[in-house]
Amino acid sequence: MFELLSTDGRARRGRYTSPHGAAETPVFMNVGTQAAIKGGLSDEDLRRIGCQIELSNTYHLHVRPREDVVRAFGGLHGFMKWDGPILTDSGGFQIFSLAGLRKITEEGVTFASHVDGRRIFMGPEESMQIQSALGSDIAMAFDECVKIPSPRKYVEDSSARTTRWLIRCKAELERLNALPDTVNPGQVLFGINQGANFPDIRVEHMKRIAELDLPGYAIGGLAVGETTQEMYDIIETVEQYAPKDRPRYLMGVGTPSNIIEAVARGVDFFDCVMPARNGRHGHLFTWEGIHNINNEKYKLDGGPIDPSCDCPVCARYSRGYVRHLMRCGEILALRFCVMHNLYFYNELMRRIRESIEEGRFEAFRREFTEKLAVRI
Repeated sequence: MFELLSTDGRARRGRYTSPHGAAETPVFMNVGTQAAIKGGLSDEDLRRIGCQIELSNTYHLHVRPREDVVRAFGGLHGFMKWDGPILTDSGGFQIFSLAGLRKITEEGVTFASHVDGRRIFMGPEESMQIQSALGSDIAMAFDECVKIPSPRKYVEDSSARTTRWLIRCKAELERLNALPDTVNPGQVLFGINQGANFPDIRVEHMKRIAELDLPGYAIGGLAVGETTQEMYDIIETVEQYAPKDRPRYLMGVGTPSNIIEAVARGVDFFDCVMPARNGRHGHLFTWEGIHNINNEKYKLDGGPIDPSCDCPVCARYSRGYVRHLMRCGEILALRFCVMHNLYFYNELMRRIRESIEEGRFEAFRREFTEKLAVRI
């Protein structure tokens, strides 16, 4: 399912194969939380901008329209008409964000819906059942994302519980995949490493979950309060104990610079809402740095958002026109800006893969890590 094609230092170039096709890695998964990209992009748009894997969220789709509705369409692939690989998050991070509205026990978590306040219970089995009905290719384990900082004893207990939950997730998904009417019997489970910012807890947790011989492993619970350097240090420490022949997924991270630095530390999969969210506010990623298209200086600018970009927006429209759309509150502005940013992220990953193949990733890293973070 995962083939390591080449390396350059700790950077890895691979290929991940799922029941709905292959993805070249390192890969950025385009986030469609509720089976749609915020910003008005369709499945056809995703193909145009180079998306390889789409990511949707278990919690949000459970709240609405509910997984039984999605299942009636043949799962997410039939529902949203995306025929490539799909990963579904377990809902653990969203429950983490509802800290004031939840109760965690060994069985699972009881929490209040952010939509209507109704009480919902979700545990490992429920998360797997929902994801099975959604029919994604990769199901993420149900875990607890611990805030940083947290007391060491709480982090130790939480990590141990996350391991027990992972064992239950594995057993339940195996049961579901054996059923005759399962939407996607080829669905696989990725485990999630937790441990907050305690390196020793992180290492022991990764060692323990690696024993379960899962198809992939994620590093979760980062970018939630620690410094950027702390995040890099944790990735570098934990990566050594992740199985070499399985994909590594850094959850919810991040900026182009974060991605380059994480690839340098051995990460293969990424996702983040940042490119779409920033695009909806007119903050656009380019190979020169970050532009705020709302700025007055772009009012009469006839050039493309990025002269080095050949996305559908840059190929046709000017900065001045996109700024006008943003200032007028036109929905088209959101679509254009999100399309450009997601194209940029997918192109970033393509160039990273190319640099690893050609043995010049370090030169690419030196040129772009700081440059892409500059605000123009």
